[in-house]
Amino acid sequence: MDRVFKALADETRRRLLDRLREDNGQTLAELCARIEMTRQSVTQHLAVLEAANLVSTVRRGREKLHYLNPVPLNDMQERWIGRFEHPRLSALGAVKRRAEEAVEETMTDKPTYVYVTYIESTPEAVWDALTDADLTAAYWGHSNVSDWKPGSRWEHVRTDGSGIADVVGTVVEADRPTRLVTTWAAPENADREESHSRVTFDIRPHDDIVRLTVTHENLRDEQELADVSGGWPAVLSNLKSLMETGTPLPQEPWLMSRQDRD
Repeated sequence: MDRVFKALADETRRRLLDRLREDNGQTLAELCARIEMTRQSVTQHLAVLEAANLVSTVRRGREKLHYLNPVPLNDMQERWIGRFEHPRLSALGAVKRRAEEAVEETMTDKPTYVYVTYIESTPEAVWDALTDADLTAAYWGHSNVSDWKPGSRWEHVRTDGSGIADVVGTVVEADRPTRLVTTWAAPENADREESHSRVTFDIRPHDDIVRLTVTHENLRDEQELADVSGGWPAVLSNLKSLMETGTPLPQEPWLMSRQDRD
């Protein structure tokens, strides 16, 4: 928490966070242009923000994209503000909600969603929680079923005993326990590659906990972006609760409803 306060104490770093809130997923060059500072100075400020977990990064080819990470801000809100309900705090609540959107437009004009969470666990345990059919059923409401080898099919299967898969796809990368990449599609669109979105789970140690970054890209439109923006925070909160307390939060099964309709 000390690193968060130190990072927020500087006006330039607050301006960088504002720029990311307005347009998430920017390169260093884009931030330098908008903040009107030298590359070296902006790099130093971004390093402080990353150390405080206020900014997360995702590699896209040769580019390094920077995203506003709302988790530390949410922690501050819950610790000191959440139990108060005075109307004068509503403006701060609005800022928090905007920060949690954490979305971007890709260079191909197809929306991408990025979410970062921190879990008191190990990378191996987080990997297993994402790929084990019984564990995913416990917090997701669907079982993720596959042998998790690159090129294999995976299915997001209902837990009602019907055996119906609401989402199917292909395992693109599987490097336990650090990285899992899968394609996603409704079963009727499985053979239409242009209808597939792509989900990447990056699992990294962070001190004695785990940093999990979920990137959902190649979404078809703003409606699909809205669908996944509402779904991933709930799923990952359930995952975090299950791994840290042994019990998932009350939840409703979520999947990409936009794909289900098509």
